[in-house]
Amino acid sequence: MRIGLLGLPNSGKTTIFNALTKLEAPVTDYTNVKAEPNLAVVEVADDRISHLSEMYRPKKTIYTTIEFIDFVGVTEGSAKEGLFSGPGMELIKNADALAIVVRNFPNESEPLPTPIDDMEKIIDELLISDLIIAENRLERIAHAYMRGKKTNALQIEEKVLRRIVDHVSENRVISELELYGEQEKVVRGFQFFTKKPLMVILNSDEYSFGRNNDLLKRIEKKHQVIEFAGKFEMELSGLNDPEEETLFMADMGIQESARDRLTRLAYGLLGNISFFTVGSDEVRAWNIHEGNTALDAAGTIHSDLARGFIRAECFTYDDLMACGSEKAVREKGLMKLEGKNYVVRDGNILNI
Repeated sequence: MRIGLLGLPNSGKTTIFNALTKLEAPVTDYTNVKAEPNLAVVEVADDRISHLSEMYRPKKTIYTTIEFIDFVGVTEGSAKEGLFSGPGMELIKNADALAIVVRNFPNESEPLPTPIDDMEKIIDELLISDLIIAENRLERIAHAYMRGKKTNALQIEEKVLRRIVDHVSENRVISELELYGEQEKVVRGFQFFTKKPLMVILNSDEYSFGRNNDLLKRIEKKHQVIEFAGKFEMELSGLNDPEEETLFMADMGIQESARDRLTRLAYGLLGNISFFTVGSDEVRAWNIHEGNTALDAAGTIHSDLARGFIRAECFTYDDLMACGSEKAVREKGLMKLEGKNYVVRDGNILNI
């Protein structure tokens, strides 16, 4: 899973990145010094994998991961100036979801925070970028028509892109546009920014954190949102004493780390679930979309498993923990053989 962090300069975006990754990327007052993103891959904490590893004692234990991409600060006019077509932007284009960081703390070099306006400014830039991409492609299609290349595929593409141009021109994100079958396939290749799931991170200071319910509700009307006390949580992530970390979190009314909270939000936004493979060689968590089948799960592990799929031996993490061993799961008839159309559920353990 890849999550791209976007925000205006001085929104605390890199502070959030550091809180999520436990890294120490430079945090500056003005982030337009360079256009190179910060990158980090972090493990997704999952107690189930820890318990499975204790049970099987494998040679390797592999958690799922999230890649965080902290892109340079976006300013008004960035899309028209070509910021979104730069080489670093390919990383954001390949992100599974975008997290828009908005400032909700005082800053001596900035006016009072305006989180709603900041959120809309970022989305406006993403919409402009998507509009430019669609219009440029329509121009190329028109040139192809002039050369006599009016194929059925190009006509389908033109029709979809004109719908997108009209939709985006009304200041509406592409994810709200209903597309089906061939239309969805056409759009997928463009990697439009506003086609991606969007979430908002409200970056508050430690004094206002937890006291912004009205603001959160306003943001929630359009996008899923989570609140962080960014600077506090960045400092918290640097602590090496778990007991001290827990104590500070309790003082702030925080029950989970920033990473765990954002991971849960992202999983829900993307419709992701986890299934597991277990054995003496390896215990591993895998991500798939809710509603995916055993055949999809096989392909996630390895394409050869999907091509040669016969059946999947399936049981659940909860049943394994309740029974204490695979043998007991079998004896109680809780281990099933499932076909390729079986819909995998979160917490399934599969042997394909």
